[in-house]
Amino acid sequence: MHELSIAENIVEIAVAHLQGDARAVVQEIELEIGTLSGIEIDALTFAMDAATKDTPLQQAAVRIITVQGRARCNACAAEFDVEDFFSPCPSCGGFDNTTLQGEEMRVKSLLVQD
Repeated sequence: MHELSIAENIVEIAVAHLQGDARAVVQEIELEIGTLSGIEIDALTFAMDAATKDTPLQQAAVRIITVQGRARCNACAAEFDVEDFFSPCPSCGGFDNTTLQGEEMRVKSLLVQD
């Protein structure tokens, strides 16, 4: 399950941003995850429970914002939502597309209480 290593990296990023403040407690962590990222949201949520144990994020609510996959057709320049990397352009049927968004996985914000 690669979601556990992702969850551990998220915890490392959050703890690093606390800059050693031992009193800081994270109340909420907000993540942006693209539909094309390959991350299983349920598995990540489960892994976050394990990865945050005994850390300043232990009681943090995990809020996930889903970023819809989007592409641009290189043949006709149409932009469209995609569910996978093999979606044809709905305008011309071409498969030569450039992904614009949806591969993201980022820590967007932390709500911290001192």
